[in-house]
Amino acid sequence: MTGTDTPAAPSFFVDLEDRLGAHNYKPLDVVLSRGEGIWVWDTEGRRYLDCLSAYSAVNQGHCHPRIRDALIRQAHRLALTSRAFHNDQLALFYEEVCALTRSHKILPMNSGAEAVESAIKAVRKWGYEVKGVPEDRAEIIVCANNFHGRTITIVGFSTDPAARIGFGPFTPGFTIIPFGDAAALEAAITPDTVAFLVEPIQGEAGVIVPPDGYLRQVRDICTRHRVMLILDEIQTGLGRTGKLLAEEHEGIEADLTLIGKALSGGFYPISAVLSNTEVLGVLKPGEHGSTFGGNPLACAVAREALRVLIDEGMIDNAERMGDYFLARLRALSLAGIREVRGRGLMIAVEFHPEIGGARQFCEALKNNGILCKETHTHTIRFAPPLIIRRDDIDWAMERIERAFSPACRSA
Repeated sequence: MTGTDTPAAPSFFVDLEDRLGAHNYKPLDVVLSRGEGIWVWDTEGRRYLDCLSAYSAVNQGHCHPRIRDALIRQAHRLALTSRAFHNDQLALFYEEVCALTRSHKILPMNSGAEAVESAIKAVRKWGYEVKGVPEDRAEIIVCANNFHGRTITIVGFSTDPAARIGFGPFTPGFTIIPFGDAAALEAAITPDTVAFLVEPIQGEAGVIVPPDGYLRQVRDICTRHRVMLILDEIQTGLGRTGKLLAEEHEGIEADLTLIGKALSGGFYPISAVLSNTEVLGVLKPGEHGSTFGGNPLACAVAREALRVLIDEGMIDNAERMGDYFLARLRALSLAGIREVRGRGLMIAVEFHPEIGGARQFCEALKNNGILCKETHTHTIRFAPPLIIRRDDIDWAMERIERAFSPACRSA
């Protein structure tokens, strides 16, 4: 790559990326070149425990051999046909996902944001054709501090200034209410309301867990008012919280469930809207589509990624190891920690503002062999692959305490 046989220094990649790429990310100063399981290695051979899991896209661990083999086998056979033709993987993907999630209809897409946009289109059309909402008056209720993606429509109903400023004008038709407040949802519903779009746990906001019973209340309210409940499980789903879907913690079923990220184990972009005939049945040929959506390569990879989650007990492990990791983090006697919260292996540590931002702790953790990322200035998320073991957490806790102690003890 540099024109010699000598491996390039990390600064080569960082400088090249900085010079040629848009500056819409602020990554930690580490250049990764290999991954296996819960571990990643940089270009100089240093090993790190990955506690971000590509924002939960690699729940199954890096380069899982079964998923990799499925990718290779299918890539040798057929990668892409477009939906102009049938392929021999899509129907099997539908069948297996429906059986696993008790869904009745599926709309495959590529990214999480595409799944969100697809759901918005479908519920608006359902509102007009089935519920009888007057044309162009459909309303969708969302929550403050939400994160559903980066498209113009989605950032238009974000409350994060960094996501919104400079990108208007925005798509109308969205009402924002507080997260975790069922009474606010009921008060916001009008005859034109077609859906409530919400994360079971707000991830980018800092792993904000709603009050117990909130989702059950939301389900009841949406049912009584004939409003479609859309759960964005792109980050919380597929084992991350210790259940296949986070909705299971309260024993409910959404009208539309959005999944992505770990649906391919990190190997290939694929997402899906899981719903029923009443909603997805309103979409007719030519009204929605995607060149890559439902392609055979993505479907083959997703089928194996889902099998791996179940066959290898990753979901149960996420519940057990999440409880253990949370308990260990909560046991830290450090004055600078404001709160430790989470469910399963979706965990956050929030620091008191007076000790400075969380970025300093991400840097310290990196120097101790752990990779994390800050969110909303004062919070760090811990979300390792679901295959992490108790002794891995013990190893991590020694380094976490070492990284946190100097600043946190002086608070």
